[in-house]
Amino acid sequence: MVKGIIFDMDGVLVDSERFYEHRRKDFLQRMEFTAEGEQDFTGSNERAIWEALVPEDSEFREELLMGYRAFRRLHPVPYGELLDEQVPGLFHQFKSRGLKIGIASSSAQDAVESMVKAADIGSLVDYIISGEDCTAHKPAPEIYLRALEGLGLSPEEAFAVEDSPTGIAAAKNAGLRVYALKPRHGKMDQSAATAVIGKLTDLLDLL
Repeated sequence: MVKGIIFDMDGVLVDSERFYEHRRKDFLQRMEFTAEGEQDFTGSNERAIWEALVPEDSEFREELLMGYRAFRRLHPVPYGELLDEQVPGLFHQFKSRGLKIGIASSSAQDAVESMVKAADIGSLVDYIISGEDCTAHKPAPEIYLRALEGLGLSPEEAFAVEDSPTGIAAAKNAGLRVYALKPRHGKMDQSAATAVIGKLTDLLDLL
C-alpha cells in the first residue's frame, strides 16, 4: 500500500532546468569564460557542475563559483511562473488520501524553500531534503534514504517521481519504485524508471 510519494523538484515540480542553463551561460559569457563542449547538467548538483566546467584549476573554479552565487542572488528563479500548474491541486488530493509528501532535490535548501513558498504548498509537504544536506549526491541513494527516514516510511511504502537518469538511479538505489515524468523539452534516457508518465496527474492512477 502506498503511504507516501517523494518528488524531485527541478524538471518535475517546476520547469526550471532551462532557466538554470541560460542563467549559467549568461554568467559565463559575462566572465568571458568558454566551457569545452556541450554538457547536460540535468539532475546534477552544484559542485559536480562546476567541477565539470573547470576540471583542472580548483582555485579559479572556486572564484567562478563564488561569483556565480552572487549572480544567482541577483537573478532568482521565477518559481511562480515555472511551477507545474497541476502541483497545488494534486498535492491537496494526495493529502486528502492520507499520503505523506516529500521533496528530495539536488538544489540548495533555500531554492527548494522558495519553490514551496511560491507554490503555496508548505502545509502539504511533510519532509524536505536538499543536496546541501547530503555527503553523497545523486545517483547515490543517500537523499532518498534520508527522505524515507524523515517520512517514517519503508521503500515498499512509497515511490519517487523523477526525470533525469541520475535521479532515477538514486531512487532505484534506495529501493524505490520510480516514475519518470516525460521531459518537457528535448529527450532523456528514462528507460531505467519503473514507468514513464506524461503528466503529474497520471500519478493518481498509480495509487
